[in-house]
Amino acid sequence: MDAIVFGATGFIGRSLVAELLTRGRQVAAAVRTDTLTPWLASQDVDTTRLVVVTADITRPLSGLPEARDVYNAAARYAFGLGAQEARATNVTGALHVLEWAATLPNLRRLVHISGYRVSTPGGRSGVSTADYAALGAYEASKSEADLAVRTRARELGVPLTIANPSTVIGPGQYVGLASLVEDLWRGRLPALPGGPDTFLPIATIDYFARFLAEVPAAPAGEHYWVLDDSTPLLPAVMRTIAEHTGVRAPRRTVPVGLLRRLPRTLTGADPETLSFLSSDRYPTAPARAFAASVGLEMPPAVDALREWADDLVAARFGAASPWLRPYGFHAVAGSRTWVTGERHRPAHVLLHGLPMNADLWAPLAAHLPGPVLAPDLPGLGRSGPTDRSVDAWLADLLSPVSTRPVLVAHSAACGPALRFAVDHPERVSGLVLVSPAFLQAPPARLARSALAAPLLRHMSAARLARTLGVPEGPEVESAAADLGRRGVARRVAAALRTDVAERRRSRALLDRVGVPLRIVVGSTDPLVVAVDHPVTEVAGAGHHPQLTHPAQLAQHLGAVPASLHG
Repeated sequence: MDAIVFGATGFIGRSLVAELLTRGRQVAAAVRTDTLTPWLASQDVDTTRLVVVTADITRPLSGLPEARDVYNAAARYAFGLGAQEARATNVTGALHVLEWAATLPNLRRLVHISGYRVSTPGGRSGVSTADYAALGAYEASKSEADLAVRTRARELGVPLTIANPSTVIGPGQYVGLASLVEDLWRGRLPALPGGPDTFLPIATIDYFARFLAEVPAAPAGEHYWVLDDSTPLLPAVMRTIAEHTGVRAPRRTVPVGLLRRLPRTLTGADPETLSFLSSDRYPTAPARAFAASVGLEMPPAVDALREWADDLVAARFGAASPWLRPYGFHAVAGSRTWVTGERHRPAHVLLHGLPMNADLWAPLAAHLPGPVLAPDLPGLGRSGPTDRSVDAWLADLLSPVSTRPVLVAHSAACGPALRFAVDHPERVSGLVLVSPAFLQAPPARLARSALAAPLLRHMSAARLARTLGVPEGPEVESAAADLGRRGVARRVAAALRTDVAERRRSRALLDRVGVPLRIVVGSTDPLVVAVDHPVTEVAGAGHHPQLTHPAQLAQHLGAVPASLHG
């Protein structure tokens, strides 16, 4: 084999395998269980040159395919580990990989992935039991491994390169800085840990994987600190992410020394993360020089942080899988709007009702031909609020669209969709109103009362599913998570009241629609107002047929073809 990668199912290891395969290398992936192959398939990586082998590095290694380059990306990266658990992989496992590599007749390089804080310039003379107590098992074990691997490699004459990455960000990274971003997103970060000069550098996973792929061709014995020196200081990092996602950034900081003295129940800070909050800088010159020699350039740190924030929100910080790409935050009529799907040439534009978000359409989108555009409405779901009208927001959202899509709206979103179709018939090829709220029974008085917001904010996914009369699933879990965000439940309650107030206006517009119009309802949730337009019932469905009967609803949408030629 050209290379063997230990820890190939991890965040770094799998991306390294993908990079090596993309370069046409013969790669062995050493894993405990094969979750790598499905992930590579999801990334459209050709696996014909891949061999997956079972290996447990906590035990001496044997029977593995020989390789020219050996990468150890295996590690237990978690906080709260016990010392024995952390050492088994991070220390003993690293030495087992080295001992096995030393037996290879054609070994070119062993690349050991360490860490930017645990492989400090000058290093430590040793790691003690006190270090495990003070630093935590993860950092202490990585520090111990760093020293042990260097020492043993010299003894055995193993050509070694150590890569010391900082916080590596990208899709699938939910530890460390990601936890801080999640607290920011959910409104749980009243103050920022650290000081105004705290430096928490980043590197993107794509850049780091490419860097690692090039390393074996460089001279052995180097220690590369791989991080972006231009990463803004931590307060600026959090402001950048807050501005991009439309949430508030904390204005205050709490010194690390004070956090260490306060109870964790009060601060919410994991003690093991605090040592990463420092103003230290690192010797990156060798890594930068090597990267320049092979034509590697880091992406701008601010752009990388914004893209990663999109990934975190799309994946619900590891709790879900994105159902549609591309995705991300966009400026729409003064709102940081969450937009999923095709912004320029969609066949269908899908507008969700209350109290849901764009994930409501995931089951239906799987049955629709052509690309879709599905945003979270302003102030709802993941989108920030706007001081402009929903009509202005919808017009701005659709301004980049060059096709004439079918506009599909659900429940309370049917009013704005109807107004857009009346005002801009040349922009859409058809209008489908799914369970239009203005033609159905109004919501219960409690849903429109001052009590609605606190009830919605604390509603579990199971209770929300029962309230909506739908099965509990990822779409309902997504909606429940968003209702817990600051201001969302209050805006949902206000939108419910607005919808009731505008019902008569919406009904009056029905006769002014100049494009093909279809109304679809569930058979158990019929209209209460007679209309002079075609009404289709989905047998057995209630107010949310896109969740309970997506295939049947897709068939009815197919009766209104989109125009993809503008």
